Amino acid sequence: MKYSIDHKSPVPLHVQAEELLRKLISQDEYQNGKVLPNEVELAKLLAISRTTLRQAINKLVYEGLLVRKKRAGTKVNQSTVSSKSNNWLSFSQEMKLRGINIKNFELHVTWVFPDEMLANFFEIKTDRKVLKMERVRGKNDGPFVYFISYFHPRIGLTGDEDFKRPLYELLEQDYSTIASLSKEEISAHAADELIAEKLQIKSSEPVLLRKRFVFDQGERPIEYNLGYYKADSFVYTVESRR
Repeated sequence: MKYSIDHKSPVPLHVQAEELLRKLISQDEYQNGKVLPNEVELAKLLAISRTTLRQAINKLVYEGLLVRKKRAGTKVNQSTVSSKSNNWLSFSQEMKLRGINIKNFELHVTWVFPDEMLANFFEIKTDRKVLKMERVRGKNDGPFVYFISYFHPRIGLTGDEDFKRPLYELLEQDYSTIASLSKEEISAHAADELIAEKLQIKSSEPVLLRKRFVFDQGERPIEYNLGYYKADSFVYTVESRR
């Protein structure tokens, strides 16, 4: 694969370098542990200064995508998945952006009656069924997250959709439902037997629970999502500007 920087583009050089690095580290050889070319080689390849390149690398190190060690070089971080609060995307899009290849271990779709809490969130009655989707996802070496999603019946989902597609892309393209607002809660829990089985860990081991409340452009609820992450596989970063 060829990589090049457009020096005439209005996009800053370090931003272009960052995007090229994301593509580079998404390749299997780097996902499997190969060390990245050193800064001198990379800067020469991209025809940019080492300072500009280092700015791009530092951004990916900050996000948790890369780890840099003296005398060992720079490699893809195999231990954690990083999520940034100011870059809300579907899980598939989020991981693709970070160069992480995702494997689906389980996918189940059922229709269920909502409990009172869920019915109140969707502003529907408890006797109206909602679509429930369960997914276990992770890397090739094993799962790291168990998702449970509930969808408002207003959307019109049937359960026969191809849920291997990016979720919010599917909702927008097939059902004209645009996910516009996400509110989240992060908390620590001990894995019960079901979660432990899904994530291939021991019961009572720590997991991170990420609740996501998703709304459309009219701020109407469309999805209630629970994500149980292996505690040693997820880092949540918050970037604030003033």
